[in-house]
Amino acid sequence: MKTALTAAILSSALAAPLAAQAEDYNIAFLAASSQNGFNQAIYAGIEEAAAKYDNVKTQIFDGEFSATAQFSQVEDIAAGGKFDAIIITPNDTVGIATALEEAIKAGVKVGTTLFPVGPELSNMEPQVPGLTVTVASDPVVGATAQADAVVDYCADKDPCKVVVLIGQLIYPFDNLRNDTYKKILGEHDNIEIVATGEGNYSPQTSMVAMQDILQAHPDIDVVLSNADQHLMGAEIAIEDAGLDMSELYTIGGGLNQIAVDAIKAGTWSGTLAQFPKSEGEAALDAVVKALNGETVPTWIDEYSLRQTPKIVTKEWLDANPDFEPEWQG
Repeated sequence: MKTALTAAILSSALAAPLAAQAEDYNIAFLAASSQNGFNQAIYAGIEEAAAKYDNVKTQIFDGEFSATAQFSQVEDIAAGGKFDAIIITPNDTVGIATALEEAIKAGVKVGTTLFPVGPELSNMEPQVPGLTVTVASDPVVGATAQADAVVDYCADKDPCKVVVLIGQLIYPFDNLRNDTYKKILGEHDNIEIVATGEGNYSPQTSMVAMQDILQAHPDIDVVLSNADQHLMGAEIAIEDAGLDMSELYTIGGGLNQIAVDAIKAGTWSGTLAQFPKSEGEAALDAVVKALNGETVPTWIDEYSLRQTPKIVTKEWLDANPDFEPEWQG
């Protein structure tokens, strides 16, 4: 009895210091741009998830929408030894792969949000050896849902004149979305893409692009964009041109608060649902579990994180009045 009690006391004495010495984890979030509202919402999710742990600290880095800047950040983190994990929203989904591979070899866990890393944007499984988790959806899936919605609207219009506002065609993911739009809309003889503008995820840039387009094509029927920020700028240009935004079919992407308000008011027609805060939370939890030696899924589909249709419309919002988007815009 005395022996058992002594063993229990020794066991307890040994266990207590071990528990108190739980390893601290420093996790870097490499934003595509820390000034971008979508990226800020991802980091808000990362911070909220980190707050659930006593030993997790996070820090955001500004990628400045620059592939070069982000590549250097990964190299510095891999060489510095301060950070245990990286969560990245990549600017260059292909070029960043080499730097991340070196970081993983240096013992840094890596999770990616919004897009996979590697040459195949529709392949959600790890294309970089050792990559811990991808929290994203296939860009083709969302772009297809948007294009199908435009096809439905245009069914009784001939011609149906469409303006596409995309981020930047130099980005592989925006190029893939644009190719998806062109493929699906091109299968319908009544639909004509009259112009394609680049908004660079900026309302100001999008406004200027839309002003230029309207000078050449004042009688459009549809504005199709991959980003709500683009529609915000386009709306100003459309109203300045004397057109009624609510009489056009307009669809954005991202599901921010501004889009929700505009759709409820009947000004915009719809937007593609996205959940940046949930992406950040899921990525943080996955890399922490991986650091703790747990097995985590290599892909978490963004569309599994919340229950909404891919295209959010006024009809759906009216039926779900308590719905709250995850970012302001």
